[in-house]
Amino acid sequence: MTDFIAYCGLDCEACEARIATVNDDNELRDKVSKLWSKLNNVEISPEMINCTGCRIEGVKTPFCDSICPIRQCALEKKIETCADCSEMEKCEKLGMIFANNENALQNLKNMKK
Repeated sequence: MTDFIAYCGLDCEACEARIATVNDDNELRDKVSKLWSKLNNVEISPEMINCTGCRIEGVKTPFCDSICPIRQCALEKKIETCADCSEMEKCEKLGMIFANNENALQNLKNMKK
């Protein structure tokens, strides 16, 4: 379902934060918080690992809710996803996502109108 493709093209259905939220899995929340804390060099508590998906109504992680520059840009431009933006393939913010997840760009290309 394309509703679970994030603004940046990541698949929210595959995100462990969403999986932990949907399944109310505190063990997975703990695992994700430790991994994300290490990867981002910032303290992320298990309580912060609650997200239904970045384009889905409901709870979001603090990063996805108000810090993510890609989500903020898409909301400001009032676009469904970055696939609707003419800057998509040359966007520096998206470039970081595409470098770490080859499926993200393809997900967005599949959504182009």
